[in-house]
Amino acid sequence: MNMTKLLAKLPFGPWRDAGPIVSVLRLSGVIGQAGAFRQGLTMSSMAGLIERAFAPKKQAAVALVVNSPGGSPVQSALIAKRIRDLATEKKVPVFAFCEDAAASGGYWLACAADEIWADESSILGSIGVVSSGFGAHDFIQRYGIERRLYTAGDKKVILDPFSPEREDGVAHLKAIQAEIHDAFKAMVRDRRGARLSGAEEELFSGAFWAGRRALELGLIDGIGDLRSVLRGRFGEKLRLRVVQEDRRWFRRMGFRVDAPAGTAALDRMAADLPAAALAAVEERTLWSRYGL
Repeated sequence: MNMTKLLAKLPFGPWRDAGPIVSVLRLSGVIGQAGAFRQGLTMSSMAGLIERAFAPKKQAAVALVVNSPGGSPVQSALIAKRIRDLATEKKVPVFAFCEDAAASGGYWLACAADEIWADESSILGSIGVVSSGFGAHDFIQRYGIERRLYTAGDKKVILDPFSPEREDGVAHLKAIQAEIHDAFKAMVRDRRGARLSGAEEELFSGAFWAGRRALELGLIDGIGDLRSVLRGRFGEKLRLRVVQEDRRWFRRMGFRVDAPAGTAALDRMAADLPAAALAAVEERTLWSRYGL
């Protein structure tokens, strides 16, 4: 038996006054794959951290710190489901605390909690689905560039940015968006239930709001920050256990500690640079939708 367990069994001493533990898990950034230099929130990147957050046997709760403009609906659903599964299995309540934004997929993640709290200036909602692209067929035609595209199957390519827009392609995309939107709405209804007070036409329009209005609509449970809310709930002796990723740079970059990096790893880093630059632009675009 180690010393900590031995002391915990004694009926006296300052260790007997230790307060309840709450694990704190940060869910920050764009949801989905982002490249080697800009890791987004994915099930594969978060699975270990989520498991660690729920690992303590006698903790009072798990707190999620959410700061995300959204991203992949699939990764949002997978991460939220894993949190809910472990919360049910461990019988541990979950609190979400929203920072700058919990919008779109970010709000999906917040709905994994039993209670959602935010700042007055937090951006919340955006319960909708968006897909963006561009049309360059007029541009390439102007410069005499010929688009050559060969497929087996007349619907193999229906949203090609270098070809004129196809009505059947747009209809197909909108049908898929509607399915994803329905799944999002079902998640919000299931998690928020009777607390929702706004009309569905407003709640699920894709609009977003600041904290006070989100509270009026029932999208959150209160205005407050993590430390104040949890100390009010669990007492002044509350202990926050922050769950963090491995901060050693060679681990994050995929290097092994038992072998030199070599040119292959460096070549892989160089090849990822263009994708990383594009991911940075896409991330900036997501944040800018909410004026952030």
